[in-house]
Amino acid sequence: MTDRPHTRILDPGSVPEEKLTYVVIAAREQGKWIFVRHRERKSWEMPAGHIEPGESPDQAALRELNEETGTLSSRIIHVADYQVSRAKIIGYGRLYLAEVREREKELKHETAEVMLSKDLPAKLTYPDVQKSLFTLVEKH
Repeated sequence: MTDRPHTRILDPGSVPEEKLTYVVIAAREQGKWIFVRHRERKSWEMPAGHIEPGESPDQAALRELNEETGTLSSRIIHVADYQVSRAKIIGYGRLYLAEVREREKELKHETAEVMLSKDLPAKLTYPDVQKSLFTLVEKH
């Protein structure tokens, strides 16, 4: 039996920046959600990634959104912080909501495909975490 991750939504700014590891961006374009498929996977995910050393969470969110979707222009807001616990390991992330204004046509990084959808795809890379985060931004 595997230990499934447990996601806990926290108030925006409740986790100190030095404890944050990840950013997840729920991005919308023309009234649809943006999902990406990594070139090494067959499942979908919201744009996301690690915060690099010396980078703020806001900078990481903008960089990841650009790298994974080709976004050139957007407006992002910090929606919440979150905690993921699995097998006694706890990680912290920050959730953003982005309205994408302009994207490049060609993908340059690890993303194989971008999909616009009105709903959360059935086949997710990280279903437990992404369902919790997506449910929160849908209400926002």
